[in-house]
Amino acid sequence: MPRTLDDLDAEGAAVGVRVDINSPLAGDGSLADDARLRAHVDTLAELCDRGARTVVLAHQGRPGGDEFEPLATHANRLDDLLSASVGYCDATFSAQARERIRELSPGSALVLENTRFYSEEYMEWQPSAAADTHLVAKLSPTLDAYVNDAFAAAHRAQPSLIGFPSKLPSYAGRVMEQELKVLGGIDESPTPRVYVLGGAKVTDSIDVARSVLERGLADAVLVAGIVGNAFLLADGVTLGAASAEVVNDRSTEAVKRAGDLLDEFGHRIYLPRDVAVERDGERVELGMGDLPATEPAMDIGARTVAAYADVLEDAGTAVLNGPAGVFEEEAFAYGTRELYEAATRTRHSIVGGGDTAAALRRLGVEGFTHVSTGGGAALRMLTGDTLPAVEALDS
Repeated sequence: MPRTLDDLDAEGAAVGVRVDINSPLAGDGSLADDARLRAHVDTLAELCDRGARTVVLAHQGRPGGDEFEPLATHANRLDDLLSASVGYCDATFSAQARERIRELSPGSALVLENTRFYSEEYMEWQPSAAADTHLVAKLSPTLDAYVNDAFAAAHRAQPSLIGFPSKLPSYAGRVMEQELKVLGGIDESPTPRVYVLGGAKVTDSIDVARSVLERGLADAVLVAGIVGNAFLLADGVTLGAASAEVVNDRSTEAVKRAGDLLDEFGHRIYLPRDVAVERDGERVELGMGDLPATEPAMDIGARTVAAYADVLEDAGTAVLNGPAGVFEEEAFAYGTRELYEAATRTRHSIVGGGDTAAALRRLGVEGFTHVSTGGGAALRMLTGDTLPAVEALDS
């Protein structure tokens, strides 16, 4: 575990804090969801309360994308969420930005401009090279310490994530600290452990399944969504051309890889017993004997939900990553809602970030032990991979 805020002498120090507040935006540029900003409130509030001069580094969107926007809106929202004063600078490492940092009062915060407005930040680097980028080289002399709280971006190797630890005393923020404790400590969580893997990231989910099964972390793996459809196809179920096309569009290797996993660990992998399709504008549930269907499978059905709920009822730990279907459409939110509700009744329940956390918020399901802020980063940890930003903090 890297050093944390408990090890930082914050009083009067200029502390650069990398957060991940990359958020969905409404058509007018306002925040459509401030969950990621709220996640970092504890870290930022603690630093301000302890008298730090808090300098916030973050990104929003991707170059060329519709949500590639300045961070003024985010700064205004943070100003609402924190009792401390939060300012905004429309530059990141310019002379103006450095002067604003020097003028910052203890106990206040300053949000610098979107780090991805600069090309260096959209490339992957080795830590030594990242430390020599303009962003790090210009900003580090104005800072006394660096805090990385951006777990959701920790699987990336960009300068604002891996460059500063070579130049400054560096620490994990409260979000990062909690994520590493929970996701890094799954091997100590209550047993039996049940993993529920769904969503559209088929190859990633298969990687997670293989990793946790090979390492003995999973007593059972329940598959749903497009991931579940890949396993059904691998098991010889003829879902229909529409469902098969969706799976193959995601990955042409998915069915073979799912089949290999079934050959090795089939006794611990549970497959859907029915699927739901849209037929004549209605939700229709089809058992395996009713297939193939001309329509794509968009959810699991009631028989699958009941079977999976039985497995979860005996679980000590439930780990969920990915929805069970097209939860954005109310008719096909049933499987996701029911599985998540069943998981909340286990002793210890962990939810991966990204689409999974978005599904929770949309469906209003609460009561989990831990909901991760990271999608890709959480997947990397679940597969046992290292995270470049965490490695940088440990160096």
